[in-house]
Amino acid sequence: MEEGKKTPLIILTGPTAAGKTGLSIELAKAVGGEIISADSMQVYKRMDIGTAKISKEEQQGIPHHLIDILDPREDFNVVKFKDLAQKAVQEIAGRGHIPILTGGTGFYIQAVLYDIDFEETGEDDGVRKELEERAEREGAESLHDELKKIDPKAAEEIHANNVKRVIRALEYYRQTGRRISEHNEEQRKRQSAYNHAYFVLTMDRALLYERINRRVDFMIEQGLLEEVRNLLKEQIPETATSMQGIGYKEWFPYFRGECSFEEAVSVLKRDTRHFAKRQLTWFRRERDVLWLEPEERLLEHMLEVLRERKIIV
Repeated sequence: MEEGKKTPLIILTGPTAAGKTGLSIELAKAVGGEIISADSMQVYKRMDIGTAKISKEEQQGIPHHLIDILDPREDFNVVKFKDLAQKAVQEIAGRGHIPILTGGTGFYIQAVLYDIDFEETGEDDGVRKELEERAEREGAESLHDELKKIDPKAAEEIHANNVKRVIRALEYYRQTGRRISEHNEEQRKRQSAYNHAYFVLTMDRALLYERINRRVDFMIEQGLLEEVRNLLKEQIPETATSMQGIGYKEWFPYFRGECSFEEAVSVLKRDTRHFAKRQLTWFRRERDVLWLEPEERLLEHMLEVLRERKIIV
């Protein structure tokens, strides 16, 4: 299909604290766009501070999709995201607006952009249950160590704390005899169904880390501890997908009296910096990425690219 005939799609991503939110609003205003959140945590209600969720005021009237749609008790994964995001893209384009996929979850972006087939293997709750019980009994590292042996590439890409994805990779291997990293590599070679531009914000690593540390301090000032405390009061399990997000799980030891406030803050800052590093590693592997450094003409530069690609006129 010719580029001009394909549905237009703008992707604006980058590591946490790089400035995606503010730039996405400027971009949406300039192109007549609507924003689809590509964030695995902002889907959850009552989880605003720890997810750096954009407020109604900050949205400045720009329609936002896939924010505040789930209760924190509900599960969410890439398959659900892809389905919801692709529907949103078509609806936005159908209104004559430009869909803008914004957020830092690279796996989710890839799933939409290349229409990844997750090859749902037959339901085998026995395998999953066994692995889940092992994670409870032996800890997340034990499963991650097994993944390192059978699929080192997947183990490098999936953090040990992301137990659900580690289990999925092990489950996939047991059910198909294939490494999930090989399957993902094949999927990455697919052609996109969209006429797209894939912008990635980046900056000097030291500056990014400084911004991350400041953001964590600001979240605490805004009431992050109270937000986490209220979720725990609702008896949302610590093992819930929502509660495993960075900004939440780091406080559990503090509330149990196992570490000091200062130690919890230090761990949160460290985990967020590590997360940003993994995000950048992911985006470097992606195809056709347009890296953006902070500069005065940033929006103008983006608009020039979009005109060249006939995404806007």
